[in-house]
Amino acid sequence: MAEAKAILKNVRIAPRKSRVIIDLIRGQGVPRARAILKYTPRHAAKVVAKLLDSAVANAEQKELGDTDSLRVFRAYVDCGPTFKRFRPRSMGRANSIHKRTSTITIILSQSGAKS
Repeated sequence: MAEAKAILKNVRIAPRKSRVIIDLIRGQGVPRARAILKYTPRHAAKVVAKLLDSAVANAEQKELGDTDSLRVFRAYVDCGPTFKRFRPRSMGRANSIHKRTSTITIILSQSGAKS
């Protein structure tokens, strides 16, 4: 089975926030996934839309067929490196701030393929 893959590493979006968007497009056809991402009012939607376009371009490069017949076969978000910062608090204390990053993966395949 021919697949086209696109991976985006070290995105400055928390994985918890990215997974909400990825769950919306998993299993959808490419035109429908683009429409969902276009009208979703979250920052992660723009990032995932660009990654989806990259995966479609990879599919065209591999000559997998018509882009409208492709669907999001697999899509998942893993944790990337966490940036650790400290914020001053009252009475000489400090709280730690964890700025989380994501690794987003989208895999496309033909519509006839089953997951």
